[in-house]
Amino acid sequence: MMSEGILIGFRLHTVMVLLNSIKIDPPILNSSCAWSSDLQQLTDLYESPYTGAVTTRTATLHGFIEDASHTVAFSASGHTTLNSYGYSPHPLSKYLDWVLAILSAHPTSTKPVIISITASDPATLDSMVLSIQTLREKISDGSSSRIAIELNTSCPNIPNASPSGYSFSALLPSLQVLADAHSKDLTLSIGLKLPPYVYKDQFSEAIAGIKSLSVLSDDGIVKNPVAFLTCTNTLGNSLLFSEQTMTTGDQIFAIPTTLGGLAGDPLHPLALGNVFTFKNLMSSQEAKDAGIGHIKIIGVGGVTSREAAIRMRNAGALVVGCATLFGKEGVRAFEIIGKE
Repeated sequence: MMSEGILIGFRLHTVMVLLNSIKIDPPILNSSCAWSSDLQQLTDLYESPYTGAVTTRTATLHGFIEDASHTVAFSASGHTTLNSYGYSPHPLSKYLDWVLAILSAHPTSTKPVIISITASDPATLDSMVLSIQTLREKISDGSSSRIAIELNTSCPNIPNASPSGYSFSALLPSLQVLADAHSKDLTLSIGLKLPPYVYKDQFSEAIAGIKSLSVLSDDGIVKNPVAFLTCTNTLGNSLLFSEQTMTTGDQIFAIPTTLGGLAGDPLHPLALGNVFTFKNLMSSQEAKDAGIGHIKIIGVGGVTSREAAIRMRNAGALVVGCATLFGKEGVRAFEIIGKE
């Protein structure tokens, strides 16, 4: 009886979700991943009736150098992946061309594309945001927007570069770039993809950093430029042996780099905990007074079944996303998760 009640509750809430100016309907999407890298993959995602939005693979300004060491291994049983991927090998300019092509080919669709980006310094990030805003102006993207920005603060596989989401004090100059862009264009929808947090102070630091972006508007209301948080990215420094995976050959470890980012079923409890904690923190009166009570959560991490998606919603996510199931099943993954 309990599971049936939860299922009915999930159905009642599978309605359009508004993240500032973008509408996600149904509230299911792919998280930024290797399987949303190129035009064909993005087009397939966009044309699926079971996705309410599409997220690109994380782009840098000039593209990330990718080689054979960047790969993924799938577990022999269940839904577990370990990956050594970095960012997309394609530069931001390529994604802007592809997004324009997709939106132009579907002029009547309101489905948005979330462009995932990252940069190592605020000046580079500023130029990337400006390029995205130029595209939005080109397509007259406004109060009912088809393009949003997600800043990836959480890839654990970049050598000599810790995920910036683990140090919000160092991340603040980049966040201010996003806040400044939003102050000039209130229709710009901004999200942050966060790493998995494991203790209270990490959540407190993230909330404090986000709060610091709040400003008092002309109408006397405290407002914040962040519209959504994507919780959570893969868990770094994880290891699988090849015997645990579908890999064939003589290698001992599942991926060439040995250590990588863990995703799928083993990440699910931690991801649920992150979603639950952020939801509670942002539901407090203090958070509402600080202008962050409106921030919504995209729940990612081990969403490998419809039941897992229901758990994400019960933990506090209004939108659910997946990558591991998508990598294994293709776009059919979203039908598995979302079909009534």
